[in-house]
Amino acid sequence: MTTGSFEARPTPIRIGDRSFDWGARTYVMGIVNVAPDSFSGDGIIDPARAGEQALRHVEAGADLVDIGAESTRPDHEPIEADEEWRRLEHSLMAVRRMIDVPVSVDTSKAEVAERAFHAGADALNDVRGLRGDRDLADVLAASRKPAILMHNQRGRAFSGDVIADIEVGLTASLEVALRAGVPEDRLIVDPGFGFGFGPAQNLEMLRRLGELRTLGRPLLIGTSRKSTIGHVLNRTANERQWGTAATLALAVQQRADIVRVHDVEEMRQVVQVADAVVRGWDPSDPR
Repeated sequence: MTTGSFEARPTPIRIGDRSFDWGARTYVMGIVNVAPDSFSGDGIIDPARAGEQALRHVEAGADLVDIGAESTRPDHEPIEADEEWRRLEHSLMAVRRMIDVPVSVDTSKAEVAERAFHAGADALNDVRGLRGDRDLADVLAASRKPAILMHNQRGRAFSGDVIADIEVGLTASLEVALRAGVPEDRLIVDPGFGFGFGPAQNLEMLRRLGELRTLGRPLLIGTSRKSTIGHVLNRTANERQWGTAATLALAVQQRADIVRVHDVEEMRQVVQVADAVVRGWDPSDPR
């Protein structure tokens, strides 16, 4: 396993036809939900609307778009691969026609991922970190696509140290990928904010996010509209934009590489200003 200091940066990763240069700035991933039971209430059924939302994200400054068809909220009802693909297929194709930035598919099923790659998805985003469907790592290796591997604490005992648990989980996910033949330099990690940790642990995760740099991989953080923000503010999911903004500014301070968000226009401004403080500002740079 590659290790690195807080300041060491992983080598760039090519996603689709774009190269992501880690450390240059924080990249913004826009969310397109085509699950009708999404926790944030933004699920889209009509493929044309999914394509339009993806286009709005790109016009607002998204560097890449993530599309998923199965809710991953704590009380979600699991669905079969055929149903997930039925929801996803035409929306993914519509998104792919509408935008020219990379598109990742949010799934934990090998069958869905394989179909999505053939339909134009550029990367995998797996909330189970290749530790769910045993065939997914092989599909990923065969595709030669990059992947985001998330630590999922649901159903796992809490050791008392949130970062230690995340490091154990992500190390296990990276090892699954490596054993299947996926090069480490195609992998991004996500600590799993909101996936099995309580509000206090989620806030500690964010406060100590920079410690995960020792994994040597780019870091994605997904705090957007999550229930921890709701617990702090006593606000519903669609009233958590300002709380999300605070978490993202702090994540940038801890050198997050990608933020996954619902509200691209507003959050792009947040990370752009945070980057100017943390990484330095060049007035001649249009980014």
